This record gives sequence, structure tokens and C-alpha cells, in this order.
Amino acid sequence: MAKLYFNYSTMNAGKSTVLLQASHNYIERGMQTYLITAGFDDRAGQGRIGSRIGIGADADTFDQTDDLFDKIRARLKTPCACVFIDEAQFLTESQVWQLARAVDDLGVPIMCFGLRVDFQGKLFPGSAALLALADEMREVRTICHCGKKATMVIRQDGDGNVLTDGAQIAVGGNEKYVSLCRRHWRAAIGDQTP
Repeated sequence: MAKLYFNYSTMNAGKSTVLLQASHNYIERGMQTYLITAGFDDRAGQGRIGSRIGIGADADTFDQTDDLFDKIRARLKTPCACVFIDEAQFLTESQVWQLARAVDDLGVPIMCFGLRVDFQGKLFPGSAALLALADEMREVRTICHCGKKATMVIRQDGDGNVLTDGAQIAVGGNEKYVSLCRRHWRAAIGDQTP
């Protein structure tokens, strides 16, 4: 039975690596997959999912105006065993509903990978919708510098200063974001309230 999955974590936890490995497992067994990522995130190249460890694959892209149900239905004109969505936090709520419809009505499993919260500790709209609608959720774990599980992320400027204001979306990697446990995130943003 097809399901909608949400694999979430903070930055630098290996979400894209897990996605690429899962897709490879299907391909290795003679099945085809459909990879989709956010169109404006071109860190690995336009229309490409890349991992910090150096692996990558070409992907279709989405922006916030795309109807993902229609994209997936068109792709299913040829065999496809699973759909993989990277940077799922950038989906709109209605796009997550489109994914749920694709699972229910087209019978294809969809595995979404993305951040749960932004640098201010707030849910991304796509992540909030996935937390509400996903059939199964899995946390991809990473650690804080103290060794505890990292659940939060800070954004830094070019000089390493912690930023507490700004747009929710600012594409970047290790040069811009650091994953921390909640206690160290609170310390980093200056929140010492008990």
C-alpha cells in the first residue's frame, strides 16, 4: 500500500544522502524512481540533488505554483516505483495535499525529505502540512557539538555572528547554518529564560 512519508531533521543530518541511497536501492532492483527538488536551490546545480559526501542525481524541480499531482500523474505514464521529494520544507500546504492525493488516488509511494524548523524555531509551511498529513514520519538524526541530538539550527552571517531575524528562506549550507540541541540553540540566540 502506498504511503506519504516525511523524513525530517536539521541541517547537515544527511537527508539528501538517505534520499539518494533509497532511490539507488530501487534502481538497483530494476525499478524507476522520480526525484524532485526545489527549483531555487541550485547548490548542487540546477535540477540536481546533491549530498555533502559527494553523491548526486538529476531531478525535476518544483516551485510554489506547480501542481505536483499533475507532475506525478504525467510521470506515471511510464513505470515509477517511488517518488522522492528533497527540500520538502519549501512545499506549500496545498502541494502537500496534492502529494497526499497522488498517494491515495495514483497508488504511488512518496518519500519527502526536509527540515522541520527554521533558524527561529518555527515550522516551515511544508513541514507543518507534512507533520499533519504524512502516513509515516522518520527523524534523520544528527548531533550538536555537545553530543546531544540536534533538533534546532542557527543561521550565521559571513563573520559567524548568529542571526535572529530575516526571511525564513535563505539557501545555504555549512557556511550559513549550524545544527544544535535546543539548549545550545537557546544559548546561541540569547534566550536564557528558564
